[in-house]
Amino acid sequence: MSALISMYNAFFRSFDRLFSPWLLPSLARFTFAALLLVYFWKSAWLKLGDGLIGIFVPGSGAYFQIFPRAIEAAGYDPAMLPIWDHVIALAGTWAELALPAMIVVGLFTRLSALGMIGFILVQTLTDLYGHGLINDPKTLGAWFDGDPTGAIMDQRLLWIALLAIPLMRGAGPVSLDRLLMGVGLDRGQREHPA
Repeated sequence: MSALISMYNAFFRSFDRLFSPWLLPSLARFTFAALLLVYFWKSAWLKLGDGLIGIFVPGSGAYFQIFPRAIEAAGYDPAMLPIWDHVIALAGTWAELALPAMIVVGLFTRLSALGMIGFILVQTLTDLYGHGLINDPKTLGAWFDGDPTGAIMDQRLLWIALLAIPLMRGAGPVSLDRLLMGVGLDRGQREHPA
């Protein structure tokens, strides 16, 4: 039995050494691109204002998504909101455009993944309390209930778990991080990836 356990451990140590440094972060970034990049970009485009200046002046969609109760209280007129709300709407829009792209191309990947996790947490709180989904059990979902289709609890946990991989492991070898750092793939760097 001891020999079997030793063989098992040796096999998976070798497997981990060969594949984990590049496969896990690359697969996580690919999965993020395939499943979430367009989702976040579509959401960000709804927040942009009209024309070229729209990147600097959020549209009403930004306030409806980010501050649903505040915009309702302001009579659906963004001009009635305090300046701080405009700054937050602009920063949130830029983050929703930039952070997913940075993860996909592998630029400042760990910081970008941390930013996206924070963004998802804020998005979730806004959905739960701002949009009132805390009172909608079907959309909210629940952990350990045998139904993995909850749009909030289940999906958001999976998104955060997916982003934890590049946060902890970096971008992998095919990334701008690797290119900018000039890091090769020799044995020592496989064990301590960027």
